[in-house]
Amino acid sequence: MPVLRDIVRKVTAKNAGPFQVTIDVFCGTPEAFGRVVPALRNDAVAALFGVEPGVLRRFDIADLHVVKFSMPRPVVQGSRGDRDMHGAQLATLLEELVI
Repeated sequence: MPVLRDIVRKVTAKNAGPFQVTIDVFCGTPEAFGRVVPALRNDAVAALFGVEPGVLRRFDIADLHVVKFSMPRPVVQGSRGDRDMHGAQLATLLEELVI
């Protein structure tokens, strides 16, 4: 079964302030975007990151062939329990998602 990284051009994650993190899935082509949008289910993404589906925000940007997710950080950025200041590890987790 294919994983997300086999279909898309790039997956990136970054902090969106001290309380949010954003993950961008750059599909690269209209065909990849058309394949990823229905296959990348919000409930699966929420479960992967351990958040409630209701707090996960999703933006499908067809003109750019990008799917964007935004969610609360598990801890405040830079706090003692923060193990990923920039959220970069989240991109790798999403790349491995079987779709």
